[in-house]
Amino acid sequence: MMPPLMNVLVTGGAGYIGSHGVLRLLADGHAVTVVDNLSRGHRGAINVLASLGDLHFVEADCGDRAMIDELLRERSIELIMHFAALACVGESVQQPLAYYRNNTAATAALLEAADAAGVTRFVFSSTAATYGEPVADEIPIKESCLGQPVNPYGRSKLAAEQMIFDFAGARRAAGDDFAFAILRYFNVAGSDRGGRLGEVHEPETHLVPICLQAAAGKRATVTIFGTDYPTPDGTCIRDYVHVEDLIDAHVVTMQALQAGDARVYNVGVGRGYSVREVVEACRRVAGVDFTAVEGPRRPGDPPVLFADAGRIREELGWSAQVTALDAIIESAWEWQRSHPGGYE
Repeated sequence: MMPPLMNVLVTGGAGYIGSHGVLRLLADGHAVTVVDNLSRGHRGAINVLASLGDLHFVEADCGDRAMIDELLRERSIELIMHFAALACVGESVQQPLAYYRNNTAATAALLEAADAAGVTRFVFSSTAATYGEPVADEIPIKESCLGQPVNPYGRSKLAAEQMIFDFAGARRAAGDDFAFAILRYFNVAGSDRGGRLGEVHEPETHLVPICLQAAAGKRATVTIFGTDYPTPDGTCIRDYVHVEDLIDAHVVTMQALQAGDARVYNVGVGRGYSVREVVEACRRVAGVDFTAVEGPRRPGDPPVLFADAGRIREELGWSAQVTALDAIIESAWEWQRSHPGGYE
């Protein structure tokens, strides 16, 4: 039996991950409303998506309580998929209040609007940064790992998670059937393998697109931030998941939500790759020996983070399909080559 089609609100739907989420929801036949203030998202992505299905776009901030309240009612929204966030660790250290405003306070406004409009399904795109620096015997990281984030980005998202738990508890006590899921993921890479969407940030801070920009001659060097971490090659280790796999996890979880559910899942491939390994994989895929230089550590970067995604596999049957690092990077390289100016 096919799952029922829904009216879905996607926040941050013009951004890298959110736009891929919208693409999948439209392909599945859902009616999608996107709210994005375009501070980090791209109108070009919306233009692509608008040609593919039932899409309604509002350029606004998801923390605008009154606007969201009206939109939820007007569009008969049944589920909110919340991607909108600031997500740069270094920037969060420099501008912590912006992160609490965008990641925490905006989530509170969104929940208030959902409550007022009677929306009872909520999927929150969270982060492994909520875990902080687990000790060695806690890696790979399980969902039960005690959250002790080491930067404002992780703390702002953990505060939002705790708020969702508290809100859901209050609604259940009041007899409502509010249900939510929180998905914590690690590094995301790759692009829509249909070539329609890709990863574009200004400025770019993510390792894979930075490496591919160097391979394409758009930047002179790639900086490896920190080479003295307690890891085999001295550089940070992270779990990389293909963006389409990540979105599949969101959709599978959305379809599984039942009244009163409180689900928390890690999403990842279950192993980590070091910065040096990613650099070498990008060189290999692109066939270009670009220059990488060593730099100091960035504040707030834990040495090792990768997921145990066993819970979502056992409960929902989800597992990543694109697991080889080279395969993840290949889709990003195809986007880089076919869209040298991004969405412009």
